[in-house]
Amino acid sequence: MELIMKYIANSPEEYIHQLPDERQDSFNKLRSTIVKHLPLGFEERMSYGMIGYVVPKSLYPAGYHCDPKLPLPFVNIASQKNFIALYHMGIYTDPELLQWFQTEYAQQCKYKLDMGKSCVRFKRMDDIPFDLIAELMGEMTPEDWINRYESAFK
Repeated sequence: MELIMKYIANSPEEYIHQLPDERQDSFNKLRSTIVKHLPLGFEERMSYGMIGYVVPKSLYPAGYHCDPKLPLPFVNIASQKNFIALYHMGIYTDPELLQWFQTEYAQQCKYKLDMGKSCVRFKRMDDIPFDLIAELMGEMTPEDWINRYESAFK
């Protein structure tokens, strides 16, 4: 059973400040990579106890079907007990994007991909493929994600 580390934070900066020192640089670089390469329209905020990137209610008033008061989640990053996790709903719902990501990951990383449905686990801080993550972030606009979400979950 996976033990999830819970950090109580009101901002991404506060979340990162609570991380172990040996994770802060990698986590900061992951966050910066995501922020720099996400298409316009997504917003960064705390989401489910993690740093999240969402489609704001101003762009998608219907919100998240599990809780319509919340904005539509897209990507989250978290520090778990044994790894840093990247949760990307695009690779969960788009088989072509998933296939592309898996192929590129195998070409760019020396270790095997450790992945669940939407979760990519990075156990080695020195093997996070920041260039690949940058490219992945640019693959879906908020409008693309809304369309994919509505066709997959509604």
